[in-house]
Amino acid sequence: MTPPPTRCAPGWPETAAPSLKFKPPPPSDPVTASPAQPPSPESGPEPAPQAKPKPAAAAAKPKPPAPEDQPFASFVPDLLLPALASECRSYGGPAPELRFEEGAMPVVGVPCWMVTGVLPGERRFWLCFTEPDIQSAKTVALAEAGAEPSMLESFLIDERKMTLPLLVSRLVQRLNGQKWLGPN
Repeated sequence: MTPPPTRCAPGWPETAAPSLKFKPPPPSDPVTASPAQPPSPESGPEPAPQAKPKPAAAAAKPKPPAPEDQPFASFVPDLLLPALASECRSYGGPAPELRFEEGAMPVVGVPCWMVTGVLPGERRFWLCFTEPDIQSAKTVALAEAGAEPSMLESFLIDERKMTLPLLVSRLVQRLNGQKWLGPN
């Protein structure tokens, strides 16, 4: 059987710990001290010079705000619509006709903010926000040419933080899943 480990170095009793005494140097008088003369051995080490405080503005540059931090009324038309049109075009087809408006949610008629889009062949889609906030609950509705939407689908319900790239990629993924983009 091995003895339990000790906290002190071998040979030191458990209760006795070495005591360290520190004697601070005597204060120097700034009036009588001469900066050209080296400190005398009796006075101890010279105190370290104090650093100049940095201005608060130069210490940390503010991070530019994330696009998602913009007000909803400017985020959707200024950022979401152009990014959505560009991403749809990248599939090889024309950009959809997009609008941002407040109106009745398809199928249920509840007032909401929505992005409406029309793709070639009169295919239509709606991305609905239940509140004027990109973090709010969202639904998607789709309709083929000549038909009215008959079903609302929950959209991005498990995401903790909503971002512009996430909104764009998932909506385009949903439209491409319908074979509505490019040469599908």
